[in-house]
Amino acid sequence: MKKNDWKDRLNIVYSTNPDFAYETERDNEVETLPKNQQKLRVSVEKKGRGGKTVTVVSGFVGTEDDLKDLGKFLKTKCGVGGSAKDNEVLIQGELKQRVIDLLKAEGYTQTK
Repeated sequence: MKKNDWKDRLNIVYSTNPDFAYETERDNEVETLPKNQQKLRVSVEKKGRGGKTVTVVSGFVGTEDDLKDLGKFLKTKCGVGGSAKDNEVLIQGELKQRVIDLLKAEGYTQTK
């Protein structure tokens, strides 16, 4: 069944053309780079987080699914919560060295 969600056509009111087919603009996701070519940066942030300390893994190049898989892997191995969005993985707590060690063990060689 074809996806026919009205939210995808918010700015189209009516068309008299019988052959009209609404085209959505889709963001082309980039291919996920191999693990040894990813240039990941691991940092600890506290500002803008309500006083909570988080470890941020930034610089990921790839699809949202692969980013979420990486986030799930790191959260599981560290035993903490977090999120993965906007090409960043947020890990709750100050776990910078542990995250770097996990990434290197997983095959991400260019981790700083």
